[in-house]
Amino acid sequence: MVPPPVTRLVVIGGSAGALPVVRDALAAVPGEPCCAVVVLVHSHPDARSILTTILARECRAKVGEPLDKQPITPGVWIAPPGYHLLVTPEREFGYSVDEPVHHSRPSIDVLFESAAEAFGDAALGVVLSGASPDGAAGARAIAERGGRVWVQAPETAEVDMMPRAALSAVRAARVVDPRALGAALAQECGGPP
Repeated sequence: MVPPPVTRLVVIGGSAGALPVVRDALAAVPGEPCCAVVVLVHSHPDARSILTTILARECRAKVGEPLDKQPITPGVWIAPPGYHLLVTPEREFGYSVDEPVHHSRPSIDVLFESAAEAFGDAALGVVLSGASPDGAAGARAIAERGGRVWVQAPETAEVDMMPRAALSAVRAARVVDPRALGAALAQECGGPP
């Protein structure tokens, strides 16, 4: 049976120091979430993605790497290294080999901006620890289209450049302690923490 298309989208972006936060937060996502959760953690473009394997061990929800032109359905989706991951207006995943943004491909800004365009006020962007401003412009795009933005409390981040840039771009963003992120995501995705 094919899962129904999603009506809400959560996009999570991070870099240095984000993996432990992502792992702990996704462990709280229900086994059958009502939304799609797309995770992008910067990695070397030549690296084979092991993030999917690591997170699949921790999650109750289905975890996978999306294919190009695949409809976005409920579950946890991991951006592969070496490509920009996009959300198309048809609410499908798309791949791009355009130039890196902030020295990164995949880029959080590219993912978040496309999510804002396709999902508008049904998008939630989450910016975590990282050593670049990637994600700030994307977070602003989500907020400008009526979506919500959560940002890891900078003082809890291993590297605070990314959350600080996002908070500068979106002053109304909700500042989230990483210990509370799992419960908040569980509520977003339709299940108890």
